[in-house]
Amino acid sequence: MTDKTINIEVPVLARVEGEGALELTIQDNRLQDLKLRIYEPPRFFEKLLAGRSYNEVMDIVARICGICPVAYQMSAVQAIENSFNISITPGIRNLRRLMYCGEWIESHALHIHMLAAPDFLGVNNVIEMAAQYPDIVRRGLKLQSLGNRIIRELGGRSVHPVSICAGGFSAFPNASSLQALLYDLEEAVGDAEQLIEWTTRLDLPEHGQQFCCVALSHADEYAINNGTIKSSDGLDIDIAQYQEYFVEQHVPHSTALHSTLNNEPYLVGPLARLNLNHETLPDDVRAIISRYGITVPSYNMYHSIIARAIEIYFAITEAIRILKDHNASTAPALAVTPRAGIGYGCTEAPRGILWHRYELDEQGFVSSATIVPPTSQNQARIEEDIRVTLETLGLERSDDELRAEGERVIRNYDPCISCATHFLKLRVTRN
Repeated sequence: MTDKTINIEVPVLARVEGEGALELTIQDNRLQDLKLRIYEPPRFFEKLLAGRSYNEVMDIVARICGICPVAYQMSAVQAIENSFNISITPGIRNLRRLMYCGEWIESHALHIHMLAAPDFLGVNNVIEMAAQYPDIVRRGLKLQSLGNRIIRELGGRSVHPVSICAGGFSAFPNASSLQALLYDLEEAVGDAEQLIEWTTRLDLPEHGQQFCCVALSHADEYAINNGTIKSSDGLDIDIAQYQEYFVEQHVPHSTALHSTLNNEPYLVGPLARLNLNHETLPDDVRAIISRYGITVPSYNMYHSIIARAIEIYFAITEAIRILKDHNASTAPALAVTPRAGIGYGCTEAPRGILWHRYELDEQGFVSSATIVPPTSQNQARIEEDIRVTLETLGLERSDDELRAEGERVIRNYDPCISCATHFLKLRVTRN
């Protein structure tokens, strides 16, 4: 039989930025080969950091991503402080957690309303969605704006903030600004609960899978910027041990690294966090999960949109708690004395754990840097999910149906816009 090759090209994929390719080889209605080709332009951030002073690092790493600059700054500053043996005060820690809550809110609200929801509502984009569901989109934009405002108040601006420094912050916002922010956060609690309820009513596919979840975990709180690295398979390690257990490797068909744990793909991100850490959520959040009949843990990846909505609600109520407990007399920063050493930082970016390692000399200049973003960690899991999902859908389906479902799987992971992935051109070979 002569091979029949069908090429389908989508030069600009709606609701995922960048370019890439998905290649399927189907023989006798069986999937013989699947390659998710990711093309990442070289950005050299790890090399750009070499030779830079520690106090330049936060400004540089913020440019890795316009959506999640706080995550890169927090993992970086944590690694630098670890190298210098600095222990920040509880007040500084709380305000950094507050700033991180802002990033979770804005990133999750963006993904839910602009990128993911159209897939479940039968529309092509948020413009069409706004025409049919204007109040839903308006609420989403309001929540995203609130998240950006938190970042702006703490960081000086909402994109590429400028206030994070080793030892704390360069400055704190004034008391009246924080009080006004607190008022608006309290006003948003109802919107956040309504968003959870709305996501539970979406027509999400019932499609359970088996996969390993990985996230930071903390005994006393829902982990954001501190904790050990935990997996659903029983791993529980200090962040400094990351490279002893997790392996990044190149694959021939992609410039994106594939990460594995025990030679297997794993999941990071909101669903993994919720699966592993739901018992540490505050009582009011767990009550809402119960009220709307949400099953936790869940191994249906399409429930990621619900997990993001839950984390928006949590981040808003956590921000309220932090602001109410804030002591205005807290000093913005501690004194810093550079010293030679190696430091590690790991925090929960909206899309999952973001791991940094820096080697610094005695003046605090970077000798080497390693940065592992969450999307690269999810890369192998995405590919595995595409395989399972398309086989479940039925490989006899048309090329257009396979392409559309492959795109929906990809968007479900919210691959990072500037940190990692580019997608999608599709080539199907049927024998």
